[in-house]
Amino acid sequence: MTGSPWTDLDRPPLRQAELERALVRPGGLWRSIDVVAETGSTNADMAERARAGAPEGTVLTAELQVSGRGRLDRTWFAPARSGLAVSVLLRPEGVPASRMGWIPLLTGVAAATAVRRHAEVEARLKWPNDVLIGERKLAGILAEMVDGAVVVGIGLNVTLRSSELPVPTATSLLLEDAVSTDRDPLLRLLLRELAEVYQRWRDFDGDAGASGLRGAYRELCATLGRRVRVQLPGRETVAGEAVDVDETGRLVIQTPEGEDIAVNAGDIIHVR
Repeated sequence: MTGSPWTDLDRPPLRQAELERALVRPGGLWRSIDVVAETGSTNADMAERARAGAPEGTVLTAELQVSGRGRLDRTWFAPARSGLAVSVLLRPEGVPASRMGWIPLLTGVAAATAVRRHAEVEARLKWPNDVLIGERKLAGILAEMVDGAVVVGIGLNVTLRSSELPVPTATSLLLEDAVSTDRDPLLRLLLRELAEVYQRWRDFDGDAGASGLRGAYRELCATLGRRVRVQLPGRETVAGEAVDVDETGRLVIQTPEGEDIAVNAGDIIHVR
């Protein structure tokens, strides 16, 4: 990336020193926050740090991400400083493997809650963790296991204009008339919400019910109560009504024949 980061005054740079002063403190989750001008993928970079032994609470955010990845290996790109591209490193020691599927969902809860509080827009979740406004996608989340740790990446559209949207079904805070599109306080709030939700879930050994996570997710999930069609990884399709999210974070779909099917991965389509 060339030129001054202050060239586009509508898209000022993030301020690493201020972010660290606000978020890195003794006893807290976040240990360090790095802001880089450009990278291929923050998740790929964080995976390298995880393999090198970086501590839990390491945060990396990039002003420009040129090879971003989403779920199902989809590519993701946004102009410099038009959104948030951030990855965090978590090491949930003591949490059973059967409960680890809640990490991307709890990140979705934190992201939707932060957007609601900061921007005052009606952000909801499309299972498992896309953040929507209406039926348009505002943010996506990708969680990856790396040598026993979990790298979680969040991509959130802040000031993308209509001509810059990657697909017609996307949106941004700017396009949704948010009360604020200032990325610094939004990132601070996002990381604070994530730390609170994650640490409570971890304190309960990953029990989503006892920690209140499952209830919070249900309240924010726009998929529940909807007719859906799910394209499973093996290309099989399941259709019916989304009736619940079970104790492991799977979406429960009731078919027209009355059978309940729990899916843990797939491409969800909300049927009108």
